[in-house]
Amino acid sequence: MRIVFTGGSGKAGKHAIPYLLSQGHQVLNLDLVPLDNPDVYTLKTDLTDSGQVFNAFTSHFNMSEYSLPHPPPIPDAVVHFAAYARNLLVPDNEMFASNVKQTYNVIEAACKLGIKKVIIASSETVYGVCFTQGESDYHSFPLEEDTYDCDPEDSYATSKLCGERIARSFARRFKGTDIYAFRIGNVIEPHEYALNFPKYLADPPCRKRNAWSYIDARDLGKLCHCAFMKNGLGFQVFNATNNTITLREKTKDFLERESPNIKITRELEDYEAPLTNIKARKLLDFEEEHNWRDYVKEK
Repeated sequence: MRIVFTGGSGKAGKHAIPYLLSQGHQVLNLDLVPLDNPDVYTLKTDLTDSGQVFNAFTSHFNMSEYSLPHPPPIPDAVVHFAAYARNLLVPDNEMFASNVKQTYNVIEAACKLGIKKVIIASSETVYGVCFTQGESDYHSFPLEEDTYDCDPEDSYATSKLCGERIARSFARRFKGTDIYAFRIGNVIEPHEYALNFPKYLADPPCRKRNAWSYIDARDLGKLCHCAFMKNGLGFQVFNATNNTITLREKTKDFLERESPNIKITRELEDYEAPLTNIKARKLLDFEEEHNWRDYVKEK
């Protein structure tokens, strides 16, 4: 497939894109900084400018495509990961306006050009604990996409919920277009297992804001690929996480001790991530390849 990937030079994209290339896809990266990958061309694009987005989506993927007998076709899919990735990078109003406008422009251009598959990056933060002021608790466990009342108080998470609503609106308007919003968990790069997981295991409360869950950046690329392969779902929200909790203790035992007043709404798999990916496993046939236990030795 021909894939336009926004924000591919970032922490998640620089690992997700190589996975997509390994599956035979062609990728054009839209970013403000180049991706250090000789197989991917980066087109410097301001996604808050609708005209630039429309133009970029109809661009060549690299200089060699000028040798083709005809202009290249529109992309088969768009992955939109570009954004201010958290609060306190710029003032809140600028972050909110930019994130929402980028998402609107990307989805609008994709739908109006006839691109039938769009993936957007939402966030674990929409569940309302990650960037809360002071101490806060989850409403229930596990955190499930279609039943949890998302009520964040911070501007970043609110911008992501706005993106989900934009996606739902366009999917309804443009019948036959699949728009999947990934509520991406704490992204872990390969080197971070040795660097960070010993601390996570030694201090479980430090992972509360991430719901004791994570997504391997390479598996995030695989999840995108799985989404490309599954058609006809319309608008959907998926938690983008790996399978298991970031502890060696069974999930139910830990949650009952750590959060005794929070309801557990169903039976949990022994080591199921509280930010559960069961929906992605069932509907997208996602199977993780990088479980943290394969990289962190038990003492």
